[in-house]
This record gives sequence, C-alpha cells and structure tokens, in this order.
Amino acid sequence: MTFTLPTLTDIRSPALTQALQHKIDHKTKPLGSLGRLESLALQLGEILGTDAPALIEPQLVVFAGDHGLAARGVSAFPSDVSWQMVENFLAGGAAVSVFSRLHNIALTVVDCGVNHDFLAGLPAGSQRPGLQVRKVQGGEQGTADSSVQAAMTALQCQQAIQNGMALVKALPGNALLLGEMGIGNTSAASLLLSRLAGLEIEVCTGAGTGLDAPAVQRKAAILREVLARHPDAKEPLAALGALGGFEIATMVGAVLQAAFERRVIVVDGFIASSAVLVAHALQPLVLQACVFAHRSGERGHEFMLQHLGVQALLDLGLRLGEGSGAALAWPLLLSSCAMLREMASFESAGVSEKADAQAERV
Repeated sequence: MTFTLPTLTDIRSPALTQALQHKIDHKTKPLGSLGRLESLALQLGEILGTDAPALIEPQLVVFAGDHGLAARGVSAFPSDVSWQMVENFLAGGAAVSVFSRLHNIALTVVDCGVNHDFLAGLPAGSQRPGLQVRKVQGGEQGTADSSVQAAMTALQCQQAIQNGMALVKALPGNALLLGEMGIGNTSAASLLLSRLAGLEIEVCTGAGTGLDAPAVQRKAAILREVLARHPDAKEPLAALGALGGFEIATMVGAVLQAAFERRVIVVDGFIASSAVLVAHALQPLVLQACVFAHRSGERGHEFMLQHLGVQALLDLGLRLGEGSGAALAWPLLLSSCAMLREMASFESAGVSEKADAQAERV
C-alpha cells in the first residue's frame, strides 16, 4: 500500500501580505482599531491568495469514533453515547446542528469507527443524508484498548488518514470546520499532547465529559499506564497509532489535505487541536491554514495552543466538542472578509486621515 502525505509549501507572499496590510491600514478607522479582526483578515487573505477573500460553501465535518480505552472508565459517559449523539447530529438536535443551521454551514458526520451500524436495516447501497461511513478494516467497532495494545495498527492509521484526505477532496467550498465525537477521545488527545509536547500527563488531563477531581486523578493514572506501555511510540504517526482514535487520525488526513488545497481550516477545541498537533508534527506549515476558534475549558487545551504557538479567537469556557466552537467563531471570519471587501478606504469615502498619515504622503 502506497502511503504519501501531501507536501505543504509556504503559502505566504510578501507582495500579497504587504497589499493586504496596506488595504487594512487605510480603511476608514484608526490604525489597528479592529484589533484581532485585522490579523484574522490578513491570514484569510494569505490562505486564499487574494486581497478580497470570500468564504464559499463552508463545510463542518464531525469525525466520530469509539475508543477501546473507554472500558477503563476514563469518561463519565458510556460508549453508547457516541452512536446516540451521531443520531442526534443527523436528526438536527445537537448544539452543532443548531449553530450550523443558524450560520448556513453544511454539516456532515463521518463514522470513522463508531461501534454501531448506522445503515442497518436499509437496502444495500443505501445512504443517509449528512452521513458518511469511512471505517477502516478491522476497526469497525472503534480502536483497541490502548492500555493493552496499540489503539490501531500502522496500516489502520494510514487508512484512516487517507480516508480523511479523500473526504476533503470530495467536499465543495474553501473552508473546513472541524468537529468530533467519541466517548474517551479527551483521553486520546491528552495522551498525544503528553507524548508529542513532552508534558507530564497530569498537566494534560482534564474532566472531559464531566469527571470529578478524584476521577480525573484516576484517569491520569490510567493514561500514565498507557504511555508506559508504548514507550517507543515517539514519532508522530507511531504516537497517533498507539494512542489516538480513528476520528483523530481521519481528521489528521483531512487537515493536511485541506491545507494542501489552501482551504481555511477552522479548528474547534481540544480534540480537533490534537489532530492539528499531529499534522503539525508531520508538516509544520499546516498552521498557516489554521484558524483556532476557541480556547476550550478542557485543561490540556491551553497547553496545546501554547505548544503550537497560536492564539484562539474566543474564550467562552466551552468543552462540548462537536465543532460547536468552530461554528460559533464562524461569523468572525465572515466579518473579517467583509471588512476587507466592503469597508471603504479613506480615499474612496472622502474621509480625512490622521494628520501624520497625510504628512507621510506629502
């Protein structure tokens, strides 16, 4: 099986960056007065390669998968919640469903390895609207228990990454919003953060779906066991295979492909960021295409953002997942693009600039 990851190149153009900054600076406002909206506009222009960026047919994809490690009691909820929430997404009842409808974002749920057959009872070849089934061979029920063995084989990990790449290739639009669902996946994200960022597992471990303090301590102890079982899984793909989830691995492929295609990638919270963490370890330039929607209330997310050297747009104490934070941040991206395209310049509006700005051109 041939396995080739997209090779990313530096998308920045000094000439375009200069043109974007000049355009932003000469809008009818005091210099820098739109704050981080200005740097966001600059980034979006760089990703899309234009000084008049427009976001077209945004796609929010919820990657779902089950985790064998959940049997160790690392979550406050049973694994059945994974498939039940997928059904809730498809029925339009989840938070991300509501936010996606509100902001006209297309929503797709991908079964990357949920322990459930969402097509049971349907005629062969049937599909359900809004659902894609992208399971890997042997991983139909989710990953193995990583406290006993590697969560997935090297081949399964590669297949999941390729599934994510193929998925993005088939999606329209120029923006990908990341979401996820999977009971136990905060544990997988914590493990990846600990291994790839070199942090103690206690620093990386939080409440997940709502564990109390003693349960968080037990969770950290279990995760320490997992790390001890896989001491040689240090390289990004080895760590992903040993510690990660199928939804995270599929998301890694989606992120790399979206960056390669110069789509805007809107990263949700802790688990979505863990996929970017792996993608960044493989291809550091992937961050050029990533907009981090929010800083999660999950403990490890702040350390993950610090490790990547990025700043999130929102800080609302969210820890729901699903892509909910990405959908909530979406209007900020629309606003920054509209500012670039539609806001008047001092010259076009006939508005006087600050005196020293006028003097500079004399």
